[in-house]
Amino acid sequence: MSAVIEAPIGMVEAVAGLHLPPQADQRLQDLMDRNNNGALTPEEREQLEALVELSEAIAIVRAQAFHLLKRSPQ
Repeated sequence: MSAVIEAPIGMVEAVAGLHLPPQADQRLQDLMDRNNNGALTPEEREQLEALVELSEAIAIVRAQAFHLLKRSPQ
């Protein structure tokens, strides 16, 4: 079941501009590098999984916003 929700264009543009904050993005990169080297603690693995899930969720909503705006990410 799909629904139509109206939103101001500025709100859709704001969603299209979402990114992980720089500090979180750097932490994600560091954890991925350490994971490739097999050097993560169990706590770091949990943090990596959470950051990956968040990053993927942001990517999905950004893609949907760009689709609504009929634009591609730059």
